[in-house]
Amino acid sequence: MKELILYSGFAGITVFLGGLLANYFNHHIKETPIKYEITHTLMSFGAGIILSALALVLIPKGMEKLSLIPLIIYFLTGALLFLFLDEYLAKKGGQMATLLAMLMDFIPESIALGAVFAIEPNMATLLAIFIGLQNLPEAFNAFRDLVQSGFTIQKTLVIFFLLSFSGTLAALSGHYLLSNSPNLTAHLMTFASGGILYLLIQDIIPESKLNKNYLTSLGAILGFSVGIIGEKLI
Repeated sequence: MKELILYSGFAGITVFLGGLLANYFNHHIKETPIKYEITHTLMSFGAGIILSALALVLIPKGMEKLSLIPLIIYFLTGALLFLFLDEYLAKKGGQMATLLAMLMDFIPESIALGAVFAIEPNMATLLAIFIGLQNLPEAFNAFRDLVQSGFTIQKTLVIFFLLSFSGTLAALSGHYLLSNSPNLTAHLMTFASGGILYLLIQDIIPESKLNKNYLTSLGAILGFSVGIIGEKLI
């Protein structure tokens, strides 16, 4: 149990570290075209990592356990729910797509971490490292979005600090409640996949594009490569 808390804690603390890094970058690095390119490259990198989690972990796990009809129903339900949520937040003037996508990725994977910990501890260790690497660039981008939405730096950092512990809670829930319910875990992952894909296409990928710059898109390729490496190791 101590090891599960330690692994999930590592995976979660990178949410807070990503926020700290974004705060330092935004306020201690001079405004230059290079800084602008780095920011968009990190956004693209985060999008690639989220896409890799979607394509290599969440959807395959759902397809492995669910038949076609429930698979499609839960996938589309996730997409439609986040369509309405995104529309509501847009009317409020908020920019929370990256944060939502991070949580839709982070929480199901943390639940899966807890569920597989007792069965395959080596896989759980690598999964924790993979989740931690995902959270860092995703949190970096989400911090920027929240501050631009009007959240103060202090409030945003407090939110990220608290969210760091959500992974541990999710992992413990997965360990105690879902270790013997792989189908329920698959439903959750499929639902999250629909929401993540909607947010990626609607908000995150368009925001990561930089006009007349083609190298920033390589960030997404590198981010997806991290997912490939992590999945291959797991």
